[in-house]
Amino acid sequence: MTDQGTDEDTRYEAVRSRDARFDGVFFFAVETTGIYCRPSCPAVTPKRANVRFFTTAAAAQGSGFRACRRCRPDAVPGSAEWNVRADVVGRAVRLIADGVVDREGVAGLAGRLGYSARQVQRQLTAELGAGPVALARAQRAHTARVLVQTTGLPITEIAFASGFASVRQFNDTMRAVYASTPSELRAAAPKHGRGRRTATPNAGIPLRLAHRGPYRAGPVFD
Repeated sequence: MTDQGTDEDTRYEAVRSRDARFDGVFFFAVETTGIYCRPSCPAVTPKRANVRFFTTAAAAQGSGFRACRRCRPDAVPGSAEWNVRADVVGRAVRLIADGVVDREGVAGLAGRLGYSARQVQRQLTAELGAGPVALARAQRAHTARVLVQTTGLPITEIAFASGFASVRQFNDTMRAVYASTPSELRAAAPKHGRGRRTATPNAGIPLRLAHRGPYRAGPVFD
């Protein structure tokens, strides 16, 4: 209990200082508002007694919290350790990010890992606070929100392109995660963020690249 309390106190200090280096490493939720955020959220720092911490956005969503509209915590890249960890949890996270659960289900994921579906569920829940279905759902919701707010694609096309099995499932998930319908999310998006057709064929393709600050983008684009 002492170690956990100390760890959470350290996380709270990161929240108080709005330290962007911890974005994606953990998330915090505010019980009085029902919202979860990234550590660097610019909103007023909540009282410590009202804060809960989560390892993943999926875990926060599974506990009934909605994504903050200011800092968009669902858009931040996950912890970089998932790119290098060779254990079953690390491998599972990478496979889920690759869409294996959407294509093959939890049984397919478990088969690729060499474990039973129950073992995979138990290990992911113990370490990440969410199972494979919840993690895949959070990823689908984020993909859908980006498409809704940055493209002019029809809502129905976005639902299936994001991996949802039906438009109804898509609508229910978006309301649960963002407390808004897809149409409301599109209406609230900045006008400059939406995709538009252009008369110039060689104008390029606009891309949104998720990153965790501080980030030296100049050398990358050079």
